[in-house]
Amino acid sequence: MSNTTPWLDAADASDVPDDDVIGVEVAGRDIALYKVDGSVFATDNLCTHGHARLCDGFLEGHEIECPLHQGKFDVRDGSPTCAPVTEALRCYPVRIEAGRVFLQLEG
Repeated sequence: MSNTTPWLDAADASDVPDDDVIGVEVAGRDIALYKVDGSVFATDNLCTHGHARLCDGFLEGHEIECPLHQGKFDVRDGSPTCAPVTEALRCYPVRIEAGRVFLQLEG
């Protein structure tokens, strides 16, 4: 099914700083883009616990810390890694092509 799911242009790859997070809007969705160890990851930008924007949080290694209640998620798979969060983030496939970050939002 992923062969028919479109890849959507999300950002210039150079706009995603090393070991940091930015927020972008893609097809009307608020998305967080992270770059860790040279790889880019994408999740929903809204914390599943406190409804705060994760791009305002702190990235340490593969964990993003919510700025509201300090819950943490693994940006590679969205899993919660620290209370009070218990619900995983939705993650999206990422592809870098011609210096651009592309995401699949459906599928």
